[in-house]
Amino acid sequence: MTEPLFREEHALFRETARRFVEAEVAPHHARWEQQGVVDRELWRKAGEAGLLLTAIPEEYGGGGADFLTSVVMIEEMMRHVYSGPGFRLHSDIVAPYILHYGSEDLKRAWLPRMARGEVVTAIAMTEPGTGSDLQGVRTSAVRDGNHYVVNGQKTFITNGQLADLIVVVCKTDPALGAKGTSLILVEADRAGFARGRNLDKIGLKAQDTSELFFDDVRVPITNLLGEENQGFRYLMQELPQERLLIAISAVTVIEAALEWTIAYTRGRQAFGRAIADFQNTRFKLAEVKTEAHVARVFLNDCIARHLRGELDVPTAAMAKWWLTELMGKVVDTCLQLHGGYGYMTEFPIARAYADARVHRIYGGTTEIMKEIVARSL
Repeated sequence: MTEPLFREEHALFRETARRFVEAEVAPHHARWEQQGVVDRELWRKAGEAGLLLTAIPEEYGGGGADFLTSVVMIEEMMRHVYSGPGFRLHSDIVAPYILHYGSEDLKRAWLPRMARGEVVTAIAMTEPGTGSDLQGVRTSAVRDGNHYVVNGQKTFITNGQLADLIVVVCKTDPALGAKGTSLILVEADRAGFARGRNLDKIGLKAQDTSELFFDDVRVPITNLLGEENQGFRYLMQELPQERLLIAISAVTVIEAALEWTIAYTRGRQAFGRAIADFQNTRFKLAEVKTEAHVARVFLNDCIARHLRGELDVPTAAMAKWWLTELMGKVVDTCLQLHGGYGYMTEFPIARAYADARVHRIYGGTTEIMKEIVARSL
């Protein structure tokens, strides 16, 4: 914990990411929030800049770097609340499923195109009747010769409007319950696949989040990831990284909110003096500074564990629920110190407030995270 996580190569990558965000994301994000989806061209530009699949081996078109490049990407996007581009899910959630469980043919067919931004991906877990309860998935995949026939409905799917390829969580043997779950790749151009509406959310306005429908969609059995009926086990193996990614976002926003609020309260006058000069403001900022420091130390420890392959499920769950709950508390405190301006979306604290709420829900709710921790005691 006393050794710095980031090295020189990460600093260089951060400069590349920062320049890309300033040139290609910042000028357009407000427009994307209005249209509810980022421009498709952004994905190709990100691929050309080497910002996608950075932790995937070079032999499959990735950057061949470590997980810290993913951390850098999240930090550079979230420090200004640019939540629209679904790069994190594409590069650090979907790509590892294909890398770890896909056949050699699937890896070579999809990962290089994903790295170039030619193919956008999504993962379809949640259904209208099942949220955090992945054991209750009803979408089915029935074997028919050399194909699976997929039927079902998914909702709250990030990248849903743009995705060309979807990892679908489905039941291949409903009689086995969770042990009958499989992961199957479904291409968006297959007959029977349809996108529903782009969902209207409280926050994450620039991020397309959709309903997806599967009506007798036929896919070859070679699209299966790993072994049949092993999908739930694969999900449990990959979810710690997903939850760590959410925790990284939370701490980045906590630190950014503190910076915004210090700057605002120093410049804003009330009753003839800066808001920062009032004892209440100083004490609130002192609390947030302390919370941000504790959060960062805990997060960095989790990242270091993950880099060593030692981040276990309960610790990832602790990080996810505690840091996202803290994020909500800190952002609310900082918004209050902005006064009425904190409620205006032109200020990043307002966008952070709207975006923060879902962090306690997706990736597994706070309640589910506490249940995971409790079971480990």
